[in-house]
Amino acid sequence: MSTAIQTKVEGGVGKRSLGQRLLGANTFWIALVLLALIAIFTALAPNEFATVFTFQTLLIETSVLLVLSVGMTFVIITSGIDLSVGSVLIFAGMVCGKTMEWLSGGNASAAGWGVITAGLVAAVLAGTVWGLINGFLIAVAKIPPLIVTLGSMGAALGAAYLLNGGSDVRSVPTTLNRTLGYGTSFGGVPNLVLVAVVITLIGAWLLHTTRFGRYTYAVGSNAEAARRSGIAVTAHLLKVYLLTGFLAGVAGFLSLAYYASTTITAHTNDNLNAIAATVMGGTSLFGGVGSVLGTVIGVFIPAVLKKGFNITHVQDFWQMIAVGAVLVAAVWFDQRRRRSRSSR
Repeated sequence: MSTAIQTKVEGGVGKRSLGQRLLGANTFWIALVLLALIAIFTALAPNEFATVFTFQTLLIETSVLLVLSVGMTFVIITSGIDLSVGSVLIFAGMVCGKTMEWLSGGNASAAGWGVITAGLVAAVLAGTVWGLINGFLIAVAKIPPLIVTLGSMGAALGAAYLLNGGSDVRSVPTTLNRTLGYGTSFGGVPNLVLVAVVITLIGAWLLHTTRFGRYTYAVGSNAEAARRSGIAVTAHLLKVYLLTGFLAGVAGFLSLAYYASTTITAHTNDNLNAIAATVMGGTSLFGGVGSVLGTVIGVFIPAVLKKGFNITHVQDFWQMIAVGAVLVAAVWFDQRRRRSRSSR
């Protein structure tokens, strides 16, 4: 290595201080945005926004989306996209509901944990199957992720409608709704939130400390270079989409537990919400960059905006504008960071 190049490397990335690395991280800035929003709404409505009930509600309302977004983080880091997760969630919830109805003779309300467990397995399998379909078409058939998941988005939603004649499943075990949907543990922490936290922590561990996570970053940074270094890129992409489908199945089960219904119309935009949250959290649409922590922050920004606007009596339409502005700003910051790195 020449002296000039060595000096540039040592004076650039190698000698960057902790403060410089922090200021250059998307997660840092998006965390500041979240903290600023919380501070603003707390100042505007201290007796309504800054309450245990409000934050407990925020946590519950974001739990299902957070599970979806953890899977989306892996996909986008590989430079992919999955538009089908919302429809797969609906399909998995529908399969779960119909399975529990069938096992309980048409009335699942009084069903016990045996039926509930069977419903969970059915939901997870349903989501995983769609993940397998997406992964095969993207990784093996080499069809662009946008086209594949756009097609599976419509197919999964249509299949969900067909399963119950276009209507929601409303016969859900009361035990499931009371225990997982509205139950609490450890002095008032919602069980739904605990499940989402455990899944998020496992996702963070998988992405940031394991070979699977390292391969995910490598594939997103440069798939051809990853292949030449010995990584089975095709197999890895298949696993990533399998994981996303699996988590969509889990999210479908959690949604069914909370709403006591499949609530088809409530989840039609979950795919876009998961993508927006992931990108706002600093995961690059160009691949190779992202973190689960950033995704968690990205999930909470729209939720805090919605809750704050409702409490301060601001029309919900402004939330759409604000989220759109933050999303565009996050992508702009990512592009600026990439140009800065490439110029070094």
